[in-house]
Amino acid sequence: MKYFFPALLLLLLGTACSPRLTPFTEKLYDDFGWSQEDLKQIQFYVSRDIDMKRQLSAGASRIEGGKIRIENGREVEVITIQRGTPGVFLFSPKADRFAVSFESDDNQFLMFGPSPVSSGRFVLRGDFNRNSGLVTYGDRKYRVDNTAGYASLLVDLRKITKTQRKSRVARGRKID
Repeated sequence: MKYFFPALLLLLLGTACSPRLTPFTEKLYDDFGWSQEDLKQIQFYVSRDIDMKRQLSAGASRIEGGKIRIENGREVEVITIQRGTPGVFLFSPKADRFAVSFESDDNQFLMFGPSPVSSGRFVLRGDFNRNSGLVTYGDRKYRVDNTAGYASLLVDLRKITKTQRKSRVARGRKID
């Protein structure tokens, strides 16, 4: 029992400091009216795992960020962006598209945009069909499963809406 209360206190302190992530939506974007410079100051997170795969040809030996797996006797490069991975806004090629990078290389990014089907959440954009999708990452095309299309951007809304407040106490003024 003597260890219960300190453990409970640590748990409460740990959860109080951790970010509470909220989906980044078109309404949120419109309400705040952020510029591209503002968006570069916001920490984004991805809501679910994104597994990107591409089949390697015989001469493709340059693997930079992925792992090589053998699937059905073929070499496949796999890049995984795990749920909760932080990312940064790079640019907006259109008013409703964001290029977000989850790696130190600015050439490695995914496109996100609002989806009316997902209540305006900014979700992964690509060419999706019933079974899978095709996304561009860097200068290469990768195959993703169709559930990757539900991966959305998250933000810590408490950090974004925090405002700095300056305060002081007036000393008063006396007649000379």
